[in-house]
Amino acid sequence: MTIQFYGIPNCDTVKKARKWLDAQGIAYDFHDYKKEGADAGKLESWSDAAGWEALLNKRGTTFRKLPDEDKADIDRAKAVRLMVENPSMIKRPVVEHPGGVLVGFSEDAWKAALQ
Repeated sequence: MTIQFYGIPNCDTVKKARKWLDAQGIAYDFHDYKKEGADAGKLESWSDAAGWEALLNKRGTTFRKLPDEDKADIDRAKAVRLMVENPSMIKRPVVEHPGGVLVGFSEDAWKAALQ
């Protein structure tokens, strides 16, 4: 099984998740959305699977530095637009696997979904 892994290589959580996948012998294709961008269609499908609220990282500095009008009244469409414009606002990592989508790294959730 090869999964699709989306993230930013220098992110500590992404590094931890990749190390875990390697230790489990799980193959993955890595998409660096800092370099390769974030696709609106992917963000829409991930929103369907996991919810846009789970995808939008409101804790990061990129989100906190947004103007107040961008942070106000966020709905799905606005969240997707913000994440396309600022891929750093996508919670990391995102993994597409045959059973669905994982957002963020939780060893227990990943074991249950990927093993």
